[in-house]
Amino acid sequence: MSVLSVLITKEENRNRNMIAEYMRELETLPKGSVKQKIVNGNAYYYLVFRNGTKIVSKYIGKDDESVAIIREQILRRKQVEEILKRLIEEKDKIEKMEAIL
Repeated sequence: MSVLSVLITKEENRNRNMIAEYMRELETLPKGSVKQKIVNGNAYYYLVFRNGTKIVSKYIGKDDESVAIIREQILRRKQVEEILKRLIEEKDKIEKMEAIL
């Protein structure tokens, strides 16, 4: 086995482990967006997301702290999705390199 084959195998394992780790993290993060509804002059916040073809609204609360936490988690989800997209592209390139060797 050549040095290049060993490096590609190590990179493939690293890539696979990272994809699995980010997929696990993605499962814990909320999807959707935070929407504000004003009722009788009071602001209420909801997490709005799709579940199949349905649009679901989940009540978050009135306080800014819980809304800020959900917004941070949604931002983190978007970051993780972008990282996963790049890792999957990288995985495809690794598979092409393996096919050449």
